[in-house]
Amino acid sequence: MPEAHRLVVKIGSSSLTLPDGGLDFEQIGLLVDAVARRVLKGHRVVIVSSGSIAAGVHPLHLATRPRDLATQQAAAAVGQGKLIAAYADAFAAHGLTSAQVLLTAEDLIRPQHYANAHRALTKLLDLGIVPIVNENDAVATHEIRFGDNDRLAALTANLVSADALVLLSDVDGLYTARPSTPGAQRVPLVTDLEQLKGYAISGRGSGVGTGGMVTKVDAAMIATHSGIPTLLTSAENVEAALKGREVGTWFTVADYRRSSRRLWLAWAAEARGHVVLDDGAVQAVIAGKKSLLAAGITAVAGDFEAGDPIDLASTAGQIVARGLTGYDAESVARMRGRSSAQLRVELGEDFTRPVVHRDDLAPVTH
Repeated sequence: MPEAHRLVVKIGSSSLTLPDGGLDFEQIGLLVDAVARRVLKGHRVVIVSSGSIAAGVHPLHLATRPRDLATQQAAAAVGQGKLIAAYADAFAAHGLTSAQVLLTAEDLIRPQHYANAHRALTKLLDLGIVPIVNENDAVATHEIRFGDNDRLAALTANLVSADALVLLSDVDGLYTARPSTPGAQRVPLVTDLEQLKGYAISGRGSGVGTGGMVTKVDAAMIATHSGIPTLLTSAENVEAALKGREVGTWFTVADYRRSSRRLWLAWAAEARGHVVLDDGAVQAVIAGKKSLLAAGITAVAGDFEAGDPIDLASTAGQIVARGLTGYDAESVARMRGRSSAQLRVELGEDFTRPVVHRDDLAPVTH
């Protein structure tokens, strides 16, 4: 960790807000102090910060975090300004400049948007600016979004080719069971997915957050499967974490770097439906890395539109891949089981394309 030149540090809403919904300026100060020391040494750091919706709860006179999308968007619009102003003031005390970068899921899965985001963040880091990244909650929809900032942080780490990812929350690491359970022990090191099967990973986030331990482990898997080691610890441990002390849970690198598009599809996308594949189609998609054709589909479920993420399942019910569908559910139901030649005759040339192109498909291994 001390040698990591380029870092992504994520902090959650529960660590940034007070019980009454206001911002915890003391915690923001502790985070900024630790990050500023790294930046002043010539390192490059991106902060992925939750808190916009939570920061908007109090100004809008809401009792709790809103559940409906419209009120969440309104709270984010109000709270984001307060959040970024707090960061700007804290970094200015160190003679540093911060910048607001709001992303949506499409910014990391559509090639042109991805290139724009990469260019912007790279230039900010080259200039010694500290980017403050958040999901653009004021315009994000349920249909296509990161789901929480843990996954956003992992994909951002991939985007900027980070040397390490730090996930800060109100829990100081991964435990073998709920931390309150007698005998529960902190897990200092995770080396593979099989190891996780022995732990009781569950739980939602706090009243002001959306994540939980499940989303943090998912984020660690996204990062490590793209070549980026990850540390999970509490916000109070940020100083010790950045100095490389023995805190939290360290997830080792699991694989080579993969594109953010496929990482988002495999780990973060919320499927809008699913299709069932025969054994031949499963083999072609997974082993042969082929596009999914209508001929290999035996059943369709869900109410999805063209461009939505869908699950690809075997006849045994196991999800084997996830991809962006080229057709809506009604069309796929009409096309299933038919060859390209049959589709051309029965439905026309427009229905001969793959249901899911191989460029929009990612195997699911978790």
